[in-house]
Amino acid sequence: MASSSRGFTTQLDFRLRRPVDISRGQVNGLDEPRKRKRVSFEGERIGVSRISCCCSDPVVPIRSCKSVEKCEEWRFDPKKSSHRSRIQASPSMPFASSQSCSVSKQGKFYPRCTPRNSGPQSRDSPPKRDTGIANEKDWGISLLNENVNETGTNEDGSTWYRESGEDLGENGYRCRWTRMGGRSHDDSSEWKETWWEKSDWTGYKELGVEKSGRNAEGDSWWETWQEVLHQDEWSNLARIERSAQKQAKSGTENAGWYEKWWEKYDAKGWTEKGAHKYGRLNEQSWWEKWGEHYDGRGSVLKWTDKWAETELGTKWGDKWEEKFFAGIGSRQGETWHVSPSGERWSRTWGEEHFGNGKVHKYGKSTTGESWDIVVDEETYYE
Repeated sequence: MASSSRGFTTQLDFRLRRPVDISRGQVNGLDEPRKRKRVSFEGERIGVSRISCCCSDPVVPIRSCKSVEKCEEWRFDPKKSSHRSRIQASPSMPFASSQSCSVSKQGKFYPRCTPRNSGPQSRDSPPKRDTGIANEKDWGISLLNENVNETGTNEDGSTWYRESGEDLGENGYRCRWTRMGGRSHDDSSEWKETWWEKSDWTGYKELGVEKSGRNAEGDSWWETWQEVLHQDEWSNLARIERSAQKQAKSGTENAGWYEKWWEKYDAKGWTEKGAHKYGRLNEQSWWEKWGEHYDGRGSVLKWTDKWAETELGTKWGDKWEEKFFAGIGSRQGETWHVSPSGERWSRTWGEEHFGNGKVHKYGKSTTGESWDIVVDEETYYE
């Protein structure tokens, strides 16, 4: 009998997506989880090239120069434009120098390369972050002006707002945040979002977001998630913790759902995962809980418990648990059902894995079933 991890078993994609265009005053529900990817907290600093631009055509991304001793010509326009520019790559450095090779040339050509009606833009770019955390541009945060306070009204009468800022505190505490939201002209629908990034001198880093909204039909939703990197005060090991909560409620029927999950890791391979879920649709309700624990030395514990019921009194469920270490372990579970009259049926089962290709299987049910055998079977677990 094979079992596998469930839910968020691999590293997740916690890139912060670009916030919605709030000028349109749209009301957003909860997004489904994106495809999972690995998050890396290590990286290399990159070198920054010093570029002098002398074209008025749209500028496209420039590939990096592989050698600091070579100077090559690159085309700026992908449509085979005749404009060219010479680029001299400079050695890698922590932060790019803001000094240009020629001040007069920069003053002469810089205005031609700046989008019209835009604020001042830096000629150089800082190194990319090596923490795996999304940059400010992906969040929609302005690098030139972090203190934003904007409001507006759309053609349909709906209103919107957006504000961002930075809070500072002791021990290098820094919190950058952005809040945005909007509502319809008749106040029947509304949405809000808050994004934040926290850090301090101890190496603590936190990303988080909270979203909520309601629509004209009376549906409402709420969502929050966090990702934290910190050093455990007892073991002195680096730890990553992720968690999320989501819920929604229908405004037209007796329906709604709630979900909570978490993941915890440390540098030695210790891992804990779990989730709690609940849902209701008119006369039916259901629950689900599961957990996984890895001690980093080969021991694995997994369990699941699911059950449901109706207003008429019918109930049913299924649960199981497995424990393994070095190919030796056990599995056991139960499937059950209760009728509206209170009559109960259940079947219990178990497995003992000895690590030598032999598996002892046993079980029984309330209807008289029973088995107790030893079979040749390979042990599989994750």
